[in-house]
Amino acid sequence: MHFEPSREAALKKLNNFIESGLYNYSKLRNFDFGPNERSNISCLSPYITHGIISEKEVIKLSLKKFSFPKNEKFIQEVLWRIYWKGWLELRPNVWSDYLTDLKKLKQEYINNKNYFDAIEGKTKVQCFNTWVEELKNYNYLHNHTRMWFASIWIFTLGLPWQLGADFFMRYLYDGDCASNTLGWRWVAGIQTKGKNYVASEWNIKKFTNSRFNNIKINENPVPIIDEKNYSIIDNSFLSSNISNNQNLLIFENNLCFEQSDFKDQSFKNLYFVFNENKTRQTKLDEKVIDFKKSLINDQIENLNSKSLNCEMIGIEDLKDVKENLLALYPSVGENLDYLSSNNIKNISFLYRKIDQYSWRYCNKGFFNFKNYIPKIVQEFI
Repeated sequence: MHFEPSREAALKKLNNFIESGLYNYSKLRNFDFGPNERSNISCLSPYITHGIISEKEVIKLSLKKFSFPKNEKFIQEVLWRIYWKGWLELRPNVWSDYLTDLKKLKQEYINNKNYFDAIEGKTKVQCFNTWVEELKNYNYLHNHTRMWFASIWIFTLGLPWQLGADFFMRYLYDGDCASNTLGWRWVAGIQTKGKNYVASEWNIKKFTNSRFNNIKINENPVPIIDEKNYSIIDNSFLSSNISNNQNLLIFENNLCFEQSDFKDQSFKNLYFVFNENKTRQTKLDEKVIDFKKSLINDQIENLNSKSLNCEMIGIEDLKDVKENLLALYPSVGENLDYLSSNNIKNISFLYRKIDQYSWRYCNKGFFNFKNYIPKIVQEFI
């Protein structure tokens, strides 16, 4: 399993999946056959996370192949990412509280043997150890496996969910602050209060095609209790006005400018903002950092070939810029945190239209959001 850091590779993977994997997606999507057999899932998330390809592109191409009813499950899965982002945008304190908890826990567990056995894949649960190795080798895990992994981490190994979420963020090519943080909260039983996700031996055996046996895990845990409640903030997510010849910042979540809603606007220069480990709160695996940097270089090379002025800058460079700038909105997470913590206030944001439209439906659970998916598809696809 390999993720080449380019838009060309992303489009090739997308087309191959549409032609060969989409037909049986609903039936086979929950099976993890191992890292060398991924034809039953799209493996597009590392590219969608970075905006190298967009949700609109993916859904549009899938609908050229099959109708919405045949395609509905796949489309729902693609839009989960927009839902999670919208949910967190409306409750950004969930992210800041996670970071606060994580900082304390890292100190508390600095010499904890169970924690280090877990991240080194040296536990008594062999399937878990295999997934640790797979994550570190390939920087990717099947979605179903991520759920099993989190359940074992929390309820069998007895480790804090925040440390598990941090472990995933460090190694995943598709690490996304919203999807990752809220996914771990959901498994723990605090995203939907009192409803946790519990991995079971029979389920792991069935959906790994019996690759693992003798799985001794806690199958009767109680959900984690968290008394915090988060109010929805008032944010209309309105894009700023655009003047001719302004400079535009592009962060790592919106890398394909040519697919953006603002591609026809006249910008003076495009600056791709690279956030390296020294300016990150979560220190990423070097392969993940290299993947991000290579994706940026791929887009710069493409745009330069079309005579667009663009270059890469470090996020630290923004502290020295005095002029007013525009930026494709980076979303709640590392990049927005850096701007806030360094009091950088001369940047106005441009929001994706699909986010502006969809996030209004993220005030409740996904099952409520799901009712609006046909409207979202009709509006944007």
